[in-house]
Amino acid sequence: MQSERPQVYEVLDDRFRTGKCTAGDSRLETLFTDCRWAEGPVYVPAGRYLVWSDIPNDRLLRWDETTGTVGVFRSPAGHPNGNTLDNEGRLITCEQGNRRVTRTEHDGSLTVIADRYQGKRFNSPNDAAVKSDGSIWFSDPDFGITSDYEGHRAESEIGACNVYRVDPRSGEVRLVADGFSGPNGLVFSLDERRLYVSDSRANHIRVFDVRDNGTLTGGDVFAACKIGNFDNIRFDDDGRLWAAAMDGGVHCYDPDGTLLGRLLIPDAVSNIRFGGAKRNRLFITADTTLYSLVMGITGGPALPAARTEENLRWRQ
Repeated sequence: MQSERPQVYEVLDDRFRTGKCTAGDSRLETLFTDCRWAEGPVYVPAGRYLVWSDIPNDRLLRWDETTGTVGVFRSPAGHPNGNTLDNEGRLITCEQGNRRVTRTEHDGSLTVIADRYQGKRFNSPNDAAVKSDGSIWFSDPDFGITSDYEGHRAESEIGACNVYRVDPRSGEVRLVADGFSGPNGLVFSLDERRLYVSDSRANHIRVFDVRDNGTLTGGDVFAACKIGNFDNIRFDDDGRLWAAAMDGGVHCYDPDGTLLGRLLIPDAVSNIRFGGAKRNRLFITADTTLYSLVMGITGGPALPAARTEENLRWRQ
């Protein structure tokens, strides 16, 4: 007798089904299982590969889409967490252990983007988002300094967990949002008019309005997590917000804040990222494993420069 496959999709609102969110693979694909704690996947279109973090093992790993092989991208790597790409396709990495944000140049060398605010070392940068103007925004909780497991035990020099912005021209670091318990994932809306930030300790997602001068206003709660615990967040091409929710799987929210449905994952989900040739492959880091799910929907643009108002006018 053939055993039933585990259910992947949980429909909580019919828009989850009619929006083609359930029209993809019927099961998860396991790509790699030998991490200690996997985080921060980012798909690199130019090379058709994925880079992600194995934080306690202090390494970045690389999965090749064309061959399915996995190798070490960099080790040691500063106990890396979140990764993203800038407008030139260069890797931006939040290094928890080194308490800094770096850029990997095309020749493989490293450039330090930010390691201090007002002369004080950051706690442990966690996740980053790059705006189309080249500015780099990142969260700075204290997760990497509370023990030696994902970084190095230390006292906070800043004394708070905030979100910062790095100016693309001057390199100035500005505090743009505070009042967090544990800021984690962050992502811009498709038109870049809003910034969404998850707070893992408060277990909700806040939304801010983005001003032209690089400052934020607002900060109301967009969604509270009732099943699991929020980590990082991503947008699909139709403006739905997808959230890694640890033991709660992956949550999908309508732009109005309604929880539409969930992806049921057998392990605690830390991070998600859309990628693949059509941006319809969701990569999922969960506990020790890297999964993927080819879906009926498409993720937002891979590079920040493609995320412009002109490209989105047809939606209005």
